[in-house]
Amino acid sequence: MTTDQLKNASIGHWESIAVEVRPSNIKNADGTLKPFYLMRDFTFSPGDKFELVVTNYADPFGKMPLAKMFIKGHIQWRGEHPIAAGAQKVDFAADEEYTVTPLLQGFADILNQYTKGFDEWKVGEPQSIFKKAFAPFGLAEGQIFKEYDLIYVFDDMMFWGARNVDGRGFDTEENRPTNLQIPMVRQK
Repeated sequence: MTTDQLKNASIGHWESIAVEVRPSNIKNADGTLKPFYLMRDFTFSPGDKFELVVTNYADPFGKMPLAKMFIKGHIQWRGEHPIAAGAQKVDFAADEEYTVTPLLQGFADILNQYTKGFDEWKVGEPQSIFKKAFAPFGLAEGQIFKEYDLIYVFDDMMFWGARNVDGRGFDTEENRPTNLQIPMVRQK
C-alpha cells in the first residue's frame, strides 16, 4: 500500500481484540519487568486526526481497571517501514488533548502522591495533563506527548508497533518499533 492507500484504509474505528500485555519500564523486586495490561479504542479521521482511549488494568483479564487515558491529536506519516510491505512509519502527537482518569482508588492515591499542580485525583474524574509536567508519564511542562510508531493494516486488522522488550517507550526515532503488536480490529 502507498501512504495514501494506507491512510484511507485506516479511516474508521478500531478496538483491541482482548486485553493486551506490554513490558513496562518498571521492574519487580527480582529485576524482571512488570507487565502492563491495556485495551485500545482508536478512531482515525480524515485530515490525519486521531482519538485514542487507552484503559489500563491491574490484571491480564481486564477485571481491575486502573486508569483511562484519552488522547486527541494528529498523525504524521514518515514513509515506509521495513516490517511488512505497506507498513508506514507514523508519529502520533497528542497535540489537542490528553486526559487521565483514575479508575481505582489505589491509582488515584499514587497520582496524588507523585503529581504537583493538579486538583486532588479522584476515581472517575478526568484531569488534563496536556502540556503539563506529569512525572508518572515522564512529561515535562509544555511538552506534547509524541510517539514514533508504525501502522500496518491487513484484512480489517490494524497493527501498531510492539513495545521494546526492555520496556523503552517510542520516544525517539531510534526507539521506533521493529515488530508488530497484537492488532486492533475494525468496528463496523
